[in-house]
Amino acid sequence: MSPLGEHRVSEIRIVRPCDRYPRTIGRNARLGSHGNGGPVTAVCLATDGGAQGWGVALGDQAGLEAAARSLPGRAVADVFDPAVGVTDRAALPLDLALHDLAGQLLGLPVYEMLGAAGPRPVPCYDAAIYFDDLDPDDAPRGVGAVLANCRADEQSGHRAFKLKIGRGHRWMAPGDGLRRDIEVTRAVREQHPAARILVDANDGYSPDSFFAYLEAVADCGLYWIEEPFPENHADLTRLRAELTRLGSTALVADGEYEPDVPLLLDLAADGLVDVLLMDVVSFGFTAWRRLWPRVRSLGVQLSPHAWGQPLKTRYAAHLAAGLGGVPIVEGVPGETEGVDASNYRLADGALHLPDTPGFGMPLPPTPDVEGASR
Repeated sequence: MSPLGEHRVSEIRIVRPCDRYPRTIGRNARLGSHGNGGPVTAVCLATDGGAQGWGVALGDQAGLEAAARSLPGRAVADVFDPAVGVTDRAALPLDLALHDLAGQLLGLPVYEMLGAAGPRPVPCYDAAIYFDDLDPDDAPRGVGAVLANCRADEQSGHRAFKLKIGRGHRWMAPGDGLRRDIEVTRAVREQHPAARILVDANDGYSPDSFFAYLEAVADCGLYWIEEPFPENHADLTRLRAELTRLGSTALVADGEYEPDVPLLLDLAADGLVDVLLMDVVSFGFTAWRRLWPRVRSLGVQLSPHAWGQPLKTRYAAHLAAGLGGVPIVEGVPGETEGVDASNYRLADGALHLPDTPGFGMPLPPTPDVEGASR
């Protein structure tokens, strides 16, 4: 019998560790300051055989509590298949915890359980370059603040930078915002001539204004364009034509914000989106695994959205190393209090994954327990 059939879930604990970023993360096109971090809802599983696994919880509190009530006493194999992920919809809030637990039981890192089809280490970009030039309100620091953050993150191991753009959507007059976006992009390219530069507008541009931005930075060699405006066939067709006219090889990435998956697959099939971005947690690890073959059959790449939690970067890296087809993953700097992620190492623009079972991060401490089921 498989170890997953021999072990029954004996206890579920809900814990709330806190993330801490290395600095305050500022605004983007749509939202105010992202602060210094915040609480993470996670779930820890234990079995009657002494195994443990844990991960960030999916869905809302009600679904998590229902899963916590229903799972104790059930064999791990009743709700999880290493070949596909979670098999019982009621257990989906425990998706990541079950992947970690299965890896522990099988003695495999999650990426190896998924097939180890992708490269290791995993290319990783710096996703923490926000509108720091605009803060504080009473004495904005200007473009130098963005450059300082890029330098700091380069020292921590990054070699690719995703720049938030779209300042004219909410924080500046449209023309002034466009000029500042251009200035920041060109300044980062000058400071980091060999870096990959990605840009993310959080749907903060109109198509015409974004095309003006592209024209002005055409010589900056953008690697990736993310959510320039709300996705639709007509405007993305125009974007593809504009990129061709400019001789740009930039990838078009979409699908983070309120993803309409059927529409995104249609756009991908029509060659209008190159990289799909649905979130690694809210969309789900198992959901990604099921969608992966279809997306790859379209010739499209994937990079599950990871912003907000350093843990999500590591989950996305396991998908990348396990399933392949990921050009680069989103790097969230910082740490999660009580979680030992020292086996993960960022060096020269790539994240090195541990070869220890599961996700390779010890459980957070028990004093953070919010609730438990036995």
